[in-house]
Amino acid sequence: MSVPVPDWIKTRNGDLKGSKDSHSWVVYLAGQPQYLLEPVPAKGKFACRVLQTINGRRLDRGAVWDTREQALQGGLTDLREALGW
Repeated sequence: MSVPVPDWIKTRNGDLKGSKDSHSWVVYLAGQPQYLLEPVPAKGKFACRVLQTINGRRLDRGAVWDTREQALQGGLTDLREALGW
C-alpha cells in the first residue's frame, strides 16, 4: 500500500516510509526513525499501533477501523494529536 507523506510531517523535515516487512511504516524526523505505525487485526477489523521507537511507548488511542488503510490514517491522526501538531 502506497501512502503519501502528510504535510504536517513534511513541514517538520520528516518522511514516512514503508518498512521492509510491508506491514508497518516508520516516521522519520531529521533523518532518524522516531515512530512506528503498524495496522493490526482487532475485533474483526483493524487497529493501528503507534510506537515511539526510542522507548516503545504506545501513542495510539485503541480505535478500530474497517480497513488497513483507514487504520494507518487513523494511526497518523493519533500520532499528530499526541504530538500536539
